[in-house]
This record gives sequence, C-alpha cells and structure tokens, in this order.
Amino acid sequence: MRNVWLTLGALCGLLAVGAGAFGAHALKEHLPADRLETYHLAARYQLWHALALLAVGLLADRSPRRALSIAGGALLIGVIVFSGSLYALSLSGVRTWGAVTPIGGVSLMIGWGALAWYGATSGTGTGSREPGPGCGG
Repeated sequence: MRNVWLTLGALCGLLAVGAGAFGAHALKEHLPADRLETYHLAARYQLWHALALLAVGLLADRSPRRALSIAGGALLIGVIVFSGSLYALSLSGVRTWGAVTPIGGVSLMIGWGALAWYGATSGTGTGSREPGPGCGG
C-alpha cells in the first residue's frame, strides 16, 4: 500500500458515513434516545478523525517523519477504541464499555499531540526548523 494513512483515513470515513446512516435509519426505532445519541457521537468522532488520518496521509507524502507515523497510529487506535467502545455501549447497553472509552480518548489526544509536534518541528518548507505561530496567534 503506497500511502497507508490516506487509505485508512478514507476507509474510516467510509465506515463512519455508513455507521451514521445506519444509526439514523435502522436504529432510531430500536434504541432509546440516550443510546442513539451515544451511537451518533461515535460516528461523529470517527468521521472527524478520519479527516485527521487523511491529513496525516497527505503530509506523509510530502515529508515522511516519525511524528506522522506516531500520529497516524495513535489516531487509528483511538478511533477503534473510542468509537468502537461507544458503538458497543450503545448497541449492547452494557455500561462497562464506557470504562474503555477514555483509553481511546487518550490515544486520540496523543495522535493530535504528535501531529502538533510534526507541525512545530517541520518548518515552513524553506528548511527552517522554527515552529510557526500557535493556536493563540
């Protein structure tokens, strides 16, 4: 596979759209409102992080770096554990799955942190190693 992160991001997005449609049409009559909202939360997080994986894939094409591999791996694990545990919780009603969700959340945070590290150390394309402006401007 030429660009694993781009491929996995696209597949993750494809599955998120399918899961969202399934929830909106097939599950709305079968799940209580709170569990349906949990299901939709899982699909939303999966879709947002699919976009992050696409960004990792596009950046890796330009400049393959260890930080991007860490970001991609952590984001993928985070989606599987975070969204997966929320899907399991909403579909099964077993509240124990909620205890697993924060592990996925931490993995997502590690992914975003690695992506931030890449951004801070990659320079502006001119060979500079100085970080650009932060979130605060």
